[in-house]
Amino acid sequence: MNTGRTPVPDQENPPAGGAAARCAGIGDEAAQDLEGQLGALRELGWHSIELRSIGGTALADLTPQQVHVLADRLRQAGVRAVCLDSRIGNWARPVTTPFDTDLAELDALLAQCELLGCRYVRVMSYPNDGLPPGEWETTVLRRLARLARRAEAAGVTLLHENCAGWAGDDAARMLRLLHEVDSPALRLLFDTGNGIAHGYDAAALLHDILPHVAHVHVKDACRTPHGAAYVLPGDGEARVTDCLRTLLDAGYRGAFSLEPHLAVQPHAGLRADTDAAHLFVAAGQRLAHLLTRLQQPAPAPGAP
Repeated sequence: MNTGRTPVPDQENPPAGGAAARCAGIGDEAAQDLEGQLGALRELGWHSIELRSIGGTALADLTPQQVHVLADRLRQAGVRAVCLDSRIGNWARPVTTPFDTDLAELDALLAQCELLGCRYVRVMSYPNDGLPPGEWETTVLRRLARLARRAEAAGVTLLHENCAGWAGDDAARMLRLLHEVDSPALRLLFDTGNGIAHGYDAAALLHDILPHVAHVHVKDACRTPHGAAYVLPGDGEARVTDCLRTLLDAGYRGAFSLEPHLAVQPHAGLRADTDAAHLFVAAGQRLAHLLTRLQQPAPAPGAP
């Protein structure tokens, strides 16, 4: 497999233009219902969405009729789906979860990808649940290989996030995962803020995995005695601006997908719908501002 230092383009038709064209958002962090999610994007002037749930129902659990309605509504709104977020291998599905559960979820999402014109599905790499370390590793690698083969046959790419699981916080394991699976249908999703919550330096990790990053989540947080406290992008300790600069300088061409966690934290079961849309828009405006500033040409030497 290619282990060179050239960044892997994330999609055939990457967003181009200004900051708004590069931005997307995980819609259910703004509202549970689809209209609320689209309303937040409309206020930001964005046309790309990352889908995780609609009306409180995970994507893979939607009925075919509901997915057809979703696809029609996105087309009417002029919004494209850049990624579908699965529960495969996440914090709620340890390595002892029956694998048929994940195969069924992937099959449902692959069908949705075809209908929605989406090429990416987010996955993780299975938290352990009492297995010896060697068996945990072997099981994870075997499962992700099978999932990637199924995705590859459907023309979809799985994106492994630096979050929960065997390779969640370790660059060497992420690279090992890519090497062992050895499929163009497995790439990496880099989340700027997960290092604060999980206790590692995400900005440093980014340098090690940079050529394989195909999608980006943006959040920021500060460390507290009780865990991560989420803040607007750029206001925390995740070095968000440094991460964005590293990605842009490396030629990253994909979307920057907002996942602010200001009102919604699925892994913690927290949701504050009253302020969710307002907070999402505020975080989105900050993200767009950071990207606009970073994409401006440097002033010429001696310029006032």
